[in-house]
Amino acid sequence: MDGMLSQDEINALLSGMDIGGDAPAEPASSEALIELSDIEKDAIGEIANISMGTSATTLYSLVNRKVNITTPVVSVATWENFIDDHERPCVFIQIRYTVGLDGANILILREHDVKVITDLMMGGDGTNTEGELGELHLSAISEAMNQMMGSSATSLSSMLGKMIDISPPDASLVNMLDNKRGGDIAPFLDEQFVKIEFRMQIEDLVDSTIMQLYPIDFAKSLYEIFMGNQMGGEEPAPAPEPAPAPQPFVPEKVEPIPQPMPEPIPQPMPMQPDPMAMGYGMPQMGMQPQMMAMPQMMPVQSMNIQPAQFQAFGGAGATAVSQENIGLIMDVPLEVTVELGRTRKSIAEILDFTPGTIIELDKIAGEPIDVLVNGKFVAKGEVVVIEESFGIRVTEIVK
Repeated sequence: MDGMLSQDEINALLSGMDIGGDAPAEPASSEALIELSDIEKDAIGEIANISMGTSATTLYSLVNRKVNITTPVVSVATWENFIDDHERPCVFIQIRYTVGLDGANILILREHDVKVITDLMMGGDGTNTEGELGELHLSAISEAMNQMMGSSATSLSSMLGKMIDISPPDASLVNMLDNKRGGDIAPFLDEQFVKIEFRMQIEDLVDSTIMQLYPIDFAKSLYEIFMGNQMGGEEPAPAPEPAPAPQPFVPEKVEPIPQPMPEPIPQPMPMQPDPMAMGYGMPQMGMQPQMMAMPQMMPVQSMNIQPAQFQAFGGAGATAVSQENIGLIMDVPLEVTVELGRTRKSIAEILDFTPGTIIELDKIAGEPIDVLVNGKFVAKGEVVVIEESFGIRVTEIVK
């Protein structure tokens, strides 16, 4: 026989099963978790790390506090073993990709973390976490995630080499103990999915875990795109071989032109020079003709040397220069101000000014008033009346 069971044998085996007992176990295919290779985990973790790193920078600008998000941990999970580790209500933020990628992911934050982030965004110190999580908190965290994932999409665009955009996030409070099926939240949660865990710290206010959930097929498509770009960057197309450099033209059978050998230059005989003769540049009698042909130094007495002539400083020359310089600015107008006096008032007193209000100055009656030129105090004087205008008679020049 070929080793295959006949239909009668299969029916006999099925009739021997305990139908009235416990429900049959899940098929083996649904129990066994899909394994991701180490390379796939590293690639998905790298994508999530870069995306979440950009999101941390955006969150810092929103809460004005130092934000630290550590390296992710990638694993495969199911809804059953996922809810066993998270019993408290959490906030699920769903983000769908509209351009560049076909899929969605879910961010999960703890209820307390959402309250802290919301309080910081509203100008608080992050300690106002009492009360229930309401629509105000969900709207605020949706806006925060919108900006965070928007910057993450920009990073993904640069990493994957394509334009990527997202839809506005949808935030909701989920008590996972009440949701026996993940499909009530997102269809892909009924199957196996990729779970990426980060540790998030916001100074001394938050130290917890933030999670990102991907569908299996979406995570694998990210891996393929990422690795395709990596391979394209690491193995570029071979560059064309450079053309051989042109060889210099060499004429054939070129006879070298004979060059005459230079005659050796006779060297002078060693001698003891006469200091007096060397001082005046005169040659010695025993020197060779070549030394006699050297140019002689010109005697100092034949040079025409005269002392330098300089114009004396000061005197009439300096006065003329000074007058010439001051004449260049004689026509420059200056602002002359006569200050009768000053005082200091508070804003409340100034707001109480009305027509008829008397303001007492710091000058005593009869005291000389100040004359200022371009704001600089230069003279004192007294007030006079010239026809119908006030004037000032200078009484003292301030040096």
